[in-house]
Amino acid sequence: MISKLIDRRIALYHNALAETHYAEVENMYRKMRGWRHDYRNHIQTMKGFAATNDMAAIQAYLEKLDEDLQMVDTVIKTGNKMADAILNSKISLARAKNVPVEATAQIAVALTTPELDLCILIGNLFDNAIDANLKLPEEQRMIRVFMEMKGTQLYMSFTNTTAAQKRVKEDGRFTSQKGDGHGFGLLRIDAIVERHGGYLSRNNEDGAFTTEILLPQ
Repeated sequence: MISKLIDRRIALYHNALAETHYAEVENMYRKMRGWRHDYRNHIQTMKGFAATNDMAAIQAYLEKLDEDLQMVDTVIKTGNKMADAILNSKISLARAKNVPVEATAQIAVALTTPELDLCILIGNLFDNAIDANLKLPEEQRMIRVFMEMKGTQLYMSFTNTTAAQKRVKEDGRFTSQKGDGHGFGLLRIDAIVERHGGYLSRNNEDGAFTTEILLPQ
């Protein structure tokens, strides 16, 4: 009975998380489509300012456009559309919360890992890293992401700064620090990696928490 209840809660969490990640991705692309759609209007507006030699208005308008463009700019181009979508969505979210991100990723255009699983893995890893950083002063925050193909395997590494105290394992696993009712994200990551016959390692050293994953392709 308890096992079934836990499975049901994990399933509900899984569905809610997937909907959140997809909503974030869709929001990013909606902004991109909107910006492109309005491009001609932007040009016409600046031509109008130029016709009256209103350089101050042009400067202000360009600064506003630059600000908007930074919100939809594609930071990462991995080669895989789903990875690009979720990575850029999460990078934008992290930076909006004043969490700097260093990301390098180059992976296969086509992966055997289902898009939903890839979305959940990257989304959970990023969300956990962002949450950990928000507990720190801004000058100590950092997320580092690295993804590449190692032969026929997809390698993922997520590192984030964390609180000074060293996290401990319970029954061989790191547990969530978010309190009761949380931690399903870690379980989802573990379950996906196990289902695909992959490898997962978590390490907490010197104020940094790192998760490494290898998934056969």
